[in-house]
Amino acid sequence: MRLDKWLKVSRLIKRRTVANEACDNERVSVNGRPVRASYEVKPGDVVELRFGERVTRIEVLTVAENVGKNDAAAMYRELG
Repeated sequence: MRLDKWLKVSRLIKRRTVANEACDNERVSVNGRPVRASYEVKPGDVVELRFGERVTRIEVLTVAENVGKNDAAAMYRELG
């Protein structure tokens, strides 16, 4: 699954277009390197999101096309 779609499905970013812009502006990196929105997300990837002063690091646990609101948080695990 594409990174921008995964970010939307996992509810880390509200809209896919916003996720796409974040990737274009190099605010999203996977496994330590900036990636494009078309990057194929796999379980085990470490995604880092940078918005202003805030940096969020997460590990991808699952990749699924459709996930309910209550199950979205189970798609990833926050890292310290």
